[in-house]
Amino acid sequence: MPLAIELRQVHKRFASVRALDGISLEIPQGEFFGLLGPNGAGKTTLISILAGLARADSGELRVMGYDVVTQYRQARRRIGVVPQELVFDPFFTVRETLRIQSGYFGLRDNDAWIDEIIARLDLTDKAGANMRQLSGGMKRRVLVAQALVHRPPVIILDEPTAGVDVELRQGLWHFVRELNQAGHTVVLTTHYLEEAEALCSRIAMLKQGVIVALDTTRNLLRQVAGVRLRLRLAPDRLPAPLAAKLIGTDQDGRVLALDSYAQIESVLADLRAESIQIQELEVLQADLEDVFVQVMRRH
Repeated sequence: MPLAIELRQVHKRFASVRALDGISLEIPQGEFFGLLGPNGAGKTTLISILAGLARADSGELRVMGYDVVTQYRQARRRIGVVPQELVFDPFFTVRETLRIQSGYFGLRDNDAWIDEIIARLDLTDKAGANMRQLSGGMKRRVLVAQALVHRPPVIILDEPTAGVDVELRQGLWHFVRELNQAGHTVVLTTHYLEEAEALCSRIAMLKQGVIVALDTTRNLLRQVAGVRLRLRLAPDRLPAPLAAKLIGTDQDGRVLALDSYAQIESVLADLRAESIQIQELEVLQADLEDVFVQVMRRH
């Protein structure tokens, strides 16, 4: 069985900027894979090369076993990309847009699948509306529908929920999960790390065109040692022994980093010694954001 996506030593430069610096990666069929990194890490460049919108300077890229350069027709038929940008033709309705997209892939009599996509993405009421009349969130739904109209086995979502409401986000993820369970390979880039943590079985983190971490989500979370403790205090101050453990302050209180649960008792003792009352206490588990920050700092 061929891999869904296979990359071998992919390099890409833009003038003096090294966007991709020897990326090698294998994504098996049926995986829900996360591609994370700060702005400028090379995520969108990599997606553009996979989709045939840009050319790598060197290296090999394959989609479902097809080379994206020498076998570009076969490769492009097997991949659907939801881009970051809201790109649309303002002169067509939603249904017409999806029919035209079907035509790009030589698909006729595709209305049944188009109707299903429209319904699943809650676009039924907007099917006859002109694209320029839609809100940003509705346009985002149409972009997702366009990526799925030819039933690609590989789906790439590049920041698909940026700037959209919670209802769309939940509905989209429910639909995408079903597609993944049906055998579609899904690659997700997102700045909402809680989404990646909940959805992705494996994650690669990029920085400056290099993969700096690649592992299962569970193993990445295990890299973060210790415990996080959020405290709301009265008066709102920390004893001197605890100041070194402070890693952040937010509207819900102060967050301390402890080496283990055993240190919680010593924190309480330090607070009692200075007559500082605890108004609220919360023990936090490490999440993907903690892993991401640590990995980026290390590299």
